[in-house]
Amino acid sequence: QFQFVESGGGLVQPGGSLILSCTVSAFQNPDFDFRDVAVGWFRQAPGKNHEGVICANPSGGLTYYLNSVKGRFTASRDNAKNIAYLQMNDLNVSDTGRYYCAEIQHLTAQRCRSYNIWGQGTQVTVSA
Repeated sequence: QFQFVESGGGLVQPGGSLILSCTVSAFQNPDFDFRDVAVGWFRQAPGKNHEGVICANPSGGLTYYLNSVKGRFTASRDNAKNIAYLQMNDLNVSDTGRYYCAEIQHLTAQRCRSYNIWGQGTQVTVSA
């Protein structure tokens, strides 16, 4: 139903920062209300499965954080532009991976799951 396009990845040194963007559109409903879309950020490291990084319900009242990113990563959204953002600070080598945004299927404070439908993602490489 929705299309998610990620951008903003790149090569960064340890301790650096990046801001990822996620532009959301709807295939058959150009007038959809982005405020109703629960967007999560996920990543896939080489050889590993996708994991939830930060997921939040549209109101922001419920947010899941991967433990290793707490205090370093922040998710936000611009509902007028249909864009979600992932601010990543103090990056380290273990944050390397391909980052995706996707619609959230299941969300609690302890877990976040998508529908397992992935776009192209954007590569984040943290290296000295």
